[in-house]
Amino acid sequence: MPDDRPTGSPRFTPEERALLARYVTNTEGSVFALTHLPEVIKGALFSRYSRSALGLRELLLKEFISDPAAEFAAIGGTAAGGDAEAAAREAHLAVERAQDFYTRILEKFGDDSIGELGGAHLAIENVSMIATKVLEDARIGGSPLEKSTRYVFFGEPVGGDYLFYKEPTLLASRHGERYLATCRMLFETYRELIEPVRAHVRSLLPEVSDIAVRGRTFDALRGLLPASTLTNMGIFGNGRFFEHLIQRLRLGGLAELQQIGEESYKELSKIIPSFIQRADSAHRHFLSLSEYVIEFDNVLQNIAEQLPKSKSRGGEGARLIDFDEFAEQKVLSSLLYSHCNHSGRELRRWATVFPSESSGVLLEQISEARKNRRHKLPRACELAQYTFDIVGDFGMYRDLHRHRMLTQQRQLLSTRYGYDVPKDIIDSGVSDAYIRAMKIAEDTYDAIASEHPREAQYVVPMAYRIRWQITANLRSLCWLVELRSQPQGHEAYRRIAWSIYKHIQRVHPRLAGLIKFVDTTGQRTRQASRHGTEQRQLHLV
Repeated sequence: MPDDRPTGSPRFTPEERALLARYVTNTEGSVFALTHLPEVIKGALFSRYSRSALGLRELLLKEFISDPAAEFAAIGGTAAGGDAEAAAREAHLAVERAQDFYTRILEKFGDDSIGELGGAHLAIENVSMIATKVLEDARIGGSPLEKSTRYVFFGEPVGGDYLFYKEPTLLASRHGERYLATCRMLFETYRELIEPVRAHVRSLLPEVSDIAVRGRTFDALRGLLPASTLTNMGIFGNGRFFEHLIQRLRLGGLAELQQIGEESYKELSKIIPSFIQRADSAHRHFLSLSEYVIEFDNVLQNIAEQLPKSKSRGGEGARLIDFDEFAEQKVLSSLLYSHCNHSGRELRRWATVFPSESSGVLLEQISEARKNRRHKLPRACELAQYTFDIVGDFGMYRDLHRHRMLTQQRQLLSTRYGYDVPKDIIDSGVSDAYIRAMKIAEDTYDAIASEHPREAQYVVPMAYRIRWQITANLRSLCWLVELRSQPQGHEAYRRIAWSIYKHIQRVHPRLAGLIKFVDTTGQRTRQASRHGTEQRQLHLV
């Protein structure tokens, strides 16, 4: 086949079309997809694509199928002769050729982006709620899906015990039996309270489906589940995502994370080995990264230990701790940038002197153009940045953590910031049992944390609050606030969404007007109980 065929104008012979048909969705059009190929070969093809004048199908024929064709015939399931053993050898050779190409590019040129050209679906089962947050921390490159505490009952014993992580450091310590007993007590309480809470919810909502009643019941009781509760996750990600994920797990500081990292590397090596080779614990790239992370962490830990002891115990809510006072001018100038030939500096200067009334009218017109919350704000709104310090229960944090287009940091899970008793628990008449379970868990945490602060997280029930910080732009916060304020959402994260919105409204009322699909239904103070000492009115921070 000649090498000078123009890209986008393929002229394939009938024989070539027959060879290609197994691996592309069409052999003539300008838009097509790859099929029936291992991920490493897809990635190698696209890598060569950026360094060749040929089209993808021409490259597939010239460099992979035609020489030798038998290897790809084996991969595509079209090998002649019926010799399964020979076909398997041929398929293995084809994959090895693609892997060799990847190794040369990654090692010699350091082209990390080609690691994004192939991916895998990875199931990670029987991992704790603590581990899931590390697995979901990446902002891009991977799409995680976790078993829901709203639709799944977590109180069923399996093999004679409840499903929670038996943390090896704790089991080997003097706290081992107490840790096991506390986790089992939390599951038993969760299990015992299901029926009275379900009956109460059914009495309130006689017309709704059993699924809706179960969901609201599980929502009310999920706060009893310890962070050691085992769950299942499915993750689709590209090679670069998995490389970084494995590195992060291996350096995670908890035995569970390191084990997940090792097992993930082992399984992914079976299907996308070339994409994740630099995550190998013996690889020079990983070794240098490990030294850097350990040294960096030690420096920060030493400084943190010199800080004066914090007196803050924090209440639930979001506190705005930083924002850009020139955000509105930045958004206005950026909105117009692509619609004129002015420089960014000229537009910024214009926005500074633009009459306030006129800028308000412009922003109102943009707001009016949005007909539903899926009409996203323009990217110009990404220039308005806000930083929030948030305190909320760990169960709610797990929901808000899924918003990844932001910068966030979280502190260790503890019992420091208290908890609330859900209204459905109080109204069901079972709050004493709930509070008693929380007190036992708190005492166990306090006993463990002085010696094992990271491992102590596993015994903390999800109702206890965690503190974290986010920096996000207006566009991202608009999506978060409008989605998480909807009536079908959990009450806890609805309160956080309202709090974030109120702060933006206070400092940038005109920009807040762009967030127009906030559902404020039910935005009231609510009865809650903390540690069983009182019932009080809690207001948004």
